[in-house]
Amino acid sequence: MKTTHLALLVGLFMGAVLAFGSFADFILVALCGVVGWAVGLYLEGRVDVQSILNWRKQ
Repeated sequence: MKTTHLALLVGLFMGAVLAFGSFADFILVALCGVVGWAVGLYLEGRVDVQSILNWRKQ
């Protein structure tokens, strides 16, 4: 299993632990999943955060 997939699952699990019930809770779980996915991409080296931060300074 790739690190990205594992991080996505961890993010979804953490979101599910934090939220039970309404549509807003569903959005919270989806947001946690996206954050987990992004962290996984960073850990695999597929996203260069420094280039993103430098792009904002231009």
